[in-house]
Amino acid sequence: MKSVAQKRSKPRKRKTVFRPWLLFFRFFMWLIVAGVFWCGYVMWLMNNYTAESTYPEADAGIVLGAALWNDRPSPALKERLDYAKLLLEKGTVDRLILSGGHGGISSTLSEAEGMQNYLLLKGVDKDKLLLETKASSTYQNIIFSRDIGESHGLQTYLVITHDYHAARAKEIAAYADLESKGVAGVKSKVLNEFYNDTREVLAFTKWKLDWLTISLGIRSPESLL
Repeated sequence: MKSVAQKRSKPRKRKTVFRPWLLFFRFFMWLIVAGVFWCGYVMWLMNNYTAESTYPEADAGIVLGAALWNDRPSPALKERLDYAKLLLEKGTVDRLILSGGHGGISSTLSEAEGMQNYLLLKGVDKDKLLLETKASSTYQNIIFSRDIGESHGLQTYLVITHDYHAARAKEIAAYADLESKGVAGVKSKVLNEFYNDTREVLAFTKWKLDWLTISLGIRSPESLL
């Protein structure tokens, strides 16, 4: 009696079901991971800055502007100005370029004008001050101040700002071919550290995107002015 050969059943193929929501979820998770790493990297750049006890002498210090409160420098801006005044008195810089456009809400002066008024009241000689009154970004601060400095025969510069802002300011100064002697960053005693660090991460990210689009030829450097 012949045995009947049993046919082996073929393994069933699992149907591939396209789940767009799953693809989106995976992409979203990878985006979050990349964002966390990027924020960590930027925070490392910001916190890696260390202020020097002394800086090489420069023809001028470029004081990066910040908000005015009713035409007067905000407490944070006063910190930058007091530090700039100290560097001027020590002979680290020979002049100060005060850079900043419109001062903000409830202010009729530019940031530069408000800074000048503050320093004059502190006894700084007006001949030591140059004003740049149009800038509305760090990139514009650097470019416009450099142009003003060159028109007065100045060649070397020390950028003056807060320490959390120093890393971005240094990158922008290098990109602008500023003959920089460094970035002097003062540590704030009045600013909210969490708020300003978060804000600076976003600003640094924007700068990196601007730099990338310019480097790829998607936009021109003049589009930032």
